[in-house]
Amino acid sequence: MTRRELDAAGITDPALRAAYTQCRRLNARHGRTYFLATRLLPLERRSAVHALYGFARWADDIVDDHDRHRAPEERDRLLRRLESDLTDGLRAGAGDEPVVRAVADTADRYDIGHALFADFLSSMRADLTVTHYPTYADLQGYVHGSAAVIGLQMLPVLGTVTAREEAAPHAAALGVAFQLTNFLRDVGEDLDRGRVYLPGDLLAAHGVDRPLLEWSRRTGRRDSRIRAALVAAEAMTRGVYRTAEPGIAMLDPRVRPCIRAAFTLYGGILDAIAEQDYTVLHRRAVVSRRRRAATAAAGALRVAGARWLTRAAHRAAPAGGPAVEWKGPVR
Repeated sequence: MTRRELDAAGITDPALRAAYTQCRRLNARHGRTYFLATRLLPLERRSAVHALYGFARWADDIVDDHDRHRAPEERDRLLRRLESDLTDGLRAGAGDEPVVRAVADTADRYDIGHALFADFLSSMRADLTVTHYPTYADLQGYVHGSAAVIGLQMLPVLGTVTAREEAAPHAAALGVAFQLTNFLRDVGEDLDRGRVYLPGDLLAAHGVDRPLLEWSRRTGRRDSRIRAALVAAEAMTRGVYRTAEPGIAMLDPRVRPCIRAAFTLYGGILDAIAEQDYTVLHRRAVVSRRRRAATAAAGALRVAGARWLTRAAHRAAPAGGPAVEWKGPVR
């Protein structure tokens, strides 16, 4: 499938094909939910999505250092080197790292604003030193760079049937909704890394602080105050999903099944958290394979329907074709 995706995208240079392939592997290995949804995209757009995700995953791995063998100074050095490589890559269309070569090529093909990548790396840099966010307003500054910009980077690749500016706030909100879902699912693992992403004011409203979270994580015991805070965090996150959802109808019909599947699967993580009675400090909530398969099957049916409607619209449209903004890569 990799070869077909690259051929469909018009990516012919062998080194560039290898770079995109590495990004696809990163997506498949680290983002099971997202990778499943991406397979519902038209072939010619999948490589670009893999490049965007692969770069984000690469930077995130530097910061999180799951093997814990790098000192903070070393992670800072690696992140600065990646930032320099990206700056050069966006300017010259190259890069030392394969993920940089792929994402720079994607940015060029789809005219993705370079400032979005700078904002992303700024949030990644915050993870090296910032261990908590006192208020939701503080957290919003972080998730703009870590999540909202991902939605905005994706928008030119996905295409819209409205003005891109109209769809942009919803795309940004969807990125944030996914990120907040991850924060809630991974609260225990993040705590092990010394970070608390749930906003301090939300926790404090329910009588929760870091020592209480650490006690619960360490002992495996539960506390009604923690549960109440997690319920509130879930409600906050679902509100962001509601803001994001209208944007799906603004996308090119051929990509809607992919985004709808991702929307459903990530929302399913919240359902799983609730079904496990908010025990995220003690075990990771996951969407069942059966539900993932059912969502993928439903998405595949929507893809088939969207393709049929697209062909019918092209046959029926006057000269100039249907009014879909996406016209392929810029170059």
